[in-house]
Formats: sequence, structure tokens, C-alpha cells
Amino acid sequence: MGLNSFAGLGMRSTSDQVSIDAITLFVALLCACIVIGHLLEEYRWMNESITALVIGLCTGIVLLLTTGGKISLILLFNEELFFIYLLPPIIFNAGFQVKKKQFFRNFMTIILFGAIGTLISFGIISLGAIQLFKKLDIGFLEIGDYLAIGAIFSATDSVCTLQVLNQDETPLLYSLVFGEGVVNDATSVVLFNAIQRFDLSHITSGIAFQFVGNFLYLFFASTLLGVFIGLLSAYIMKKLYFGRHSTVREVALMIVMAYLSYIMAEMFYLSGILTVFFCGIVMSHYTWHNVTESSRVTTKHTFATLSFVSEIFIFLYVGIDALDIEKWRVVSNSPGTSVGVSSILLGLVLVGRAAFVFPLSFLSNLTKKSESDKIGFKHQITIWWAGLMRGAVSVALAYNQFTMSGHTQLRGNAIMITSTITIVLFSTLVRNLTPLK
Repeated sequence: MGLNSFAGLGMRSTSDQVSIDAITLFVALLCACIVIGHLLEEYRWMNESITALVIGLCTGIVLLLTTGGKISLILLFNEELFFIYLLPPIIFNAGFQVKKKQFFRNFMTIILFGAIGTLISFGIISLGAIQLFKKLDIGFLEIGDYLAIGAIFSATDSVCTLQVLNQDETPLLYSLVFGEGVVNDATSVVLFNAIQRFDLSHITSGIAFQFVGNFLYLFFASTLLGVFIGLLSAYIMKKLYFGRHSTVREVALMIVMAYLSYIMAEMFYLSGILTVFFCGIVMSHYTWHNVTESSRVTTKHTFATLSFVSEIFIFLYVGIDALDIEKWRVVSNSPGTSVGVSSILLGLVLVGRAAFVFPLSFLSNLTKKSESDKIGFKHQITIWWAGLMRGAVSVALAYNQFTMSGHTQLRGNAIMITSTITIVLFSTLVRNLTPLK
């Protein structure tokens, strides 16, 4: 009896073994992305994100060929994995590493682009989809679905954009694109969550005011929570001085409190992106200066490493998921419809971004006294072009809206998922092949 129990410890069920095999393969692919990305370091157009996408696509092709077209995924997409575990370190490190002087010097312009601009883009994409999708046979979509489409495709890919901009060479452009990207992602997620909470089948003026009020509350409450957690961590570090006994405790507390800010925001149904971003800014300005020198070096590299691995993981998965046979089989009978939807959405993204970048840049320039602080026309073109990329946030929101437990059963939902992935791949590949100057 005892021997059988002991022997059973080394046995695994078939499902457990399949999971371990999948995870092992995925980790091996992550290693390959890091190594190949290093070898291609001198080619600026071939950064880690596009390397991971290409490797993911190649992996999907190999899986399809070796399984006779039956399997194309290693792991099943879970939006909770993305929002709870992968996105926080990316956004926190962005806030932690940002050059605060340049960022806050352009803070009003960043808010103008990231918040007001996103709302303009959201409105154009939603209204355009309502008018143009009626001419295509894509299945039944409700008003909430159209508004969700506006939020999904208003979310830029700040992660990939920042990899083709240099903070030292173009500080103004970097701070504007970077700041707008983070605020844009937060605004898009807040909009998406607000859409899901309200019954939009019968829109009235009262519901519209509640929607706007809920959006403003989420925006400012999330920011204040991030600032509070950041200041609290600085106070604890200063008063208790963990470094006298162990730098490990200092590093651990900073990591845990950074993640606590994100989880608390999610617990209170706020925007975790905004919260953890401003927590990162505050912690880099106050908490970081209250720890020992060794802890400063360790935390800086730890946050950067976590962010780096999360970014590669996301783009690798998006590349593999692009060839998921399940969703493509559903739309295979009407490829023209899928292409039409993707083309319409891509056109709406182009128009929606242009509709706010140029007018809001003009308004921003009116408030600038120094010519060096004004946004020139070439910079406006760069900002417009840089923000056209759609990435992991769009994919995660699309899965949240149009799938059930990672699976796509309805034709309309499958078309929206495939169109989202098509736009993400197209915008990322084309954008990276034309580096920003």
C-alpha cells in the first residue's frame, strides 16, 4: 500500500502531461525569441516584438503541418492571464523608467491625446462600424458590440511603438507617444468596462450622463489610488529602513506593493493600467530614493526583466494564435466578408486617429510659448503613424467580447476575432518595417 502510494507520486494524468509539454514548448520558444532578438539587435526594424510574432507564426504553421491541420495552438488564450499577470509589469516598468521631467512638461498634451483623442477615435470607429457593417453579412451584432469595437480598436500598441523610438534621441516625441499610449490603453479599457456594465439596448440622456460620469470617476479614482500606493510605499521604506537588515525585503516589498496597486484597482473595478502606471512614477521618484544602492540596482533590473519577458510572451502568443484553425474554419466560407471587415476597420482606425492628432496638436500649440515645445507637422505625422499599431490590448479585449472560454462558435464573433488579429499583424509588421525617424 505504501509502495503504491509512493509510486503514484511520480505519475501524471494525460491532461497534466499535455499541459507540461505545452508549457515546455512555449518556454523554449521564449528562449528562442530572446536569443534571436539578440542576434538581430543591429537591425532596428527587427525588434523583439516582431521577432516573437514571426516565430509565433512559424510555430503555428509547423503545428498545422505536423497535425494535419487539426491543431494550431500550444496554450488556450485567457484574457485574465493577460490582464492580471502579463500587463501589470509592462505598464509599471513604463511608469518606473519614464523621464518624469519631460513627461510632466507635456502632461496636458498627453492627456489631451490619450483621453480626449481616444474618445474621438472611439466615436468615429463605433459610428463607422454601425453604418458600414450593415452592408456586410457578418451575423447579428448589438449596439454594445459596436461600441465595444470602437473601444477595442481605439487601443494603441504602446509596447511595440516604444521599441522603435529612442527616448534620448527624440525626447519630445517619445514622451508624447509613450504617455499617450499608456493613457490611451487605460482610457480604452475603462470605456470597454463601462460599456459592459450598462444596458445600452435603450440609450437615453440619463444613461449617457451616467456613462460619462462613470468614465470620469474611473479615470481619476484610478490615478489617485496609484499615487496613494506609491506614496505609502515610500513612507514605509523611509520609516522602517529595511536595508539595515536585508535588501531582499526592500526589493520584495517594492515588487509586491507595485502589484498590490494593480490588484486593488481591479478589486474596486477601477483601471489597473492607470493605477499601476502612476504608482510606478511615484515609486521611482520617492520610494526608489529611500532604499539602499544595491536595492536600487536590483529593482531597476527586476522590473525591466519582468516587463521584457511579458512583452515577448504576449507577441509570441499573438503570432501563434493568428493561425488558430478553429476561428479560421468558421469564416472560411466567406473570406471576402472577413477581408471587407478588416479593411473597413483599418480605414476607420486611420481616419479616427487623424481626426484627433492634427486638430488637438493645433490646440496644444496654441498654449505653447516656446517653439521647441510646439509639435511640428512632421512630428504630428510621426505621432499619427506611430499610434496606428494595434496589439495585445486589442486582442485581449476582442477575446473578452467575442469569445466564450477562449473559443469562438458564432460566425459574427469569429469574423471579429480574425479581423482583429489581421489588423494587429498587418499594423505591427508594416509599422516595424518603416521605422520612425
